[in-house]
Amino acid sequence: MKPYKIPESVLVVIHTADLQVLLIERADRPGFWQSVTGSIDVLGEPFIEAAARELFEETGIVADGERIVLRDWRLSNIYTIYPEWRHRYAPGVVENTEHIFSVEVPRDTPITLSPREHINHAWLPCLEAADKCFSSSNAEAILLLPRQVG
Repeated sequence: MKPYKIPESVLVVIHTADLQVLLIERADRPGFWQSVTGSIDVLGEPFIEAAARELFEETGIVADGERIVLRDWRLSNIYTIYPEWRHRYAPGVVENTEHIFSVEVPRDTPITLSPREHINHAWLPCLEAADKCFSSSNAEAILLLPRQVG
């Protein structure tokens, strides 16, 4: 049996200098668009390491700390886990704490999706990207992007 997910996760808003935002479409829920997300793998895993790992796993982008730098917003959201995904967590776990990061990349950065997780990607202006997200916390993070990077 697969171990339960830890209810601590990261959200990484990927954007260009002119604030085009990369969204990826979930393979298990076509039509559900989001930024990079993922749970920490083990208790105590630094959130910045989880963000770098998820960024690479889901898009192929490497946060090298020089050209591609993750920015920790030092902001988190607590949200209710969708009922259809609660089976991934220990019994009784209904909330997740999501830690927000962003990363600026050149527009021509190659995107390599994990086909097991995502089937499509799109670059969109902030407002359009926020409107397309199925998650309200993801949309809110995208709307905060201009203030976080400006």
